[in-house]
Amino acid sequence: MLRVTLTSLALGLLSFTSPGSPTAVSSSPALEAEATAALAGGNATAMNFSEKQAAFNDYMLDIYNEADLREKGLSLDVFEKGFIGFQNMKRQQNTSQERSILTVIDFTKSSREKRLWIIDLDSKKVLFNTLVAHGRNTGEDRALKFSNQPNSYMSSLGFYLTDATYFGKHGLSLRLSGMDGNYNSNAMARAIVMHGADYATASFVKQYGRLGRSLGCPAVPQEVSKEIIMAIKDKTVMYIHGNDSNYTSDYLNPTEAVEAYAQNALTESGIATL
Repeated sequence: MLRVTLTSLALGLLSFTSPGSPTAVSSSPALEAEATAALAGGNATAMNFSEKQAAFNDYMLDIYNEADLREKGLSLDVFEKGFIGFQNMKRQQNTSQERSILTVIDFTKSSREKRLWIIDLDSKKVLFNTLVAHGRNTGEDRALKFSNQPNSYMSSLGFYLTDATYFGKHGLSLRLSGMDGNYNSNAMARAIVMHGADYATASFVKQYGRLGRSLGCPAVPQEVSKEIIMAIKDKTVMYIHGNDSNYTSDYLNPTEAVEAYAQNALTESGIATL
């Protein structure tokens, strides 16, 4: 296990062009050689940031490819943002310690498309890929406007932690805690929850040309809502992506995400520090 982890820490290089917009580039043979030498010498504690970054991106791309996320319609750019946020939220130790579940919603896509993915990062599998509705005042077929304001009936962007379940007018529902300041901090007060809806189905799309819309909640097809809610409840990470160029988040800091991943990987292998 230790050698496998250190090998991962020694191979592959991608880098971020900026903290707010991570972009992959090709690998560096010189860096791979340097990291391999560190591994051969048993000097894992001397690994530099570039080597940690190489491991982070190697692992991220492995998940992306193994889970066939490109084939399932999730772009690498959006997944990368969600993955960075996941690592930074995990670093704060307020996420589930037993499960590594990441839910990504891409509201740049048409409501006619399956734009929700629930990914088990440990098993590198997509648990669910389905339709999801946006808020009534966010747009018709496409989500164009977002708000954190009460009674706006708009969707809110950013990172969330899932909370507890309850039974409401839509049946089993899941509370969401907005973690991104001005972008979604009112989610609880606005009763923004995940729930099932008969207007979030392929049959609705066939009849009306788009999904129906919620009051701001990410509503999913009724027939899979219970399974989805039970899979992601209790402190897993959700990232809702949209077209707002002004959106920023402290959770999208790639440097902190790389350090958090590297520290966690080596800690799990019995090495306390890098």
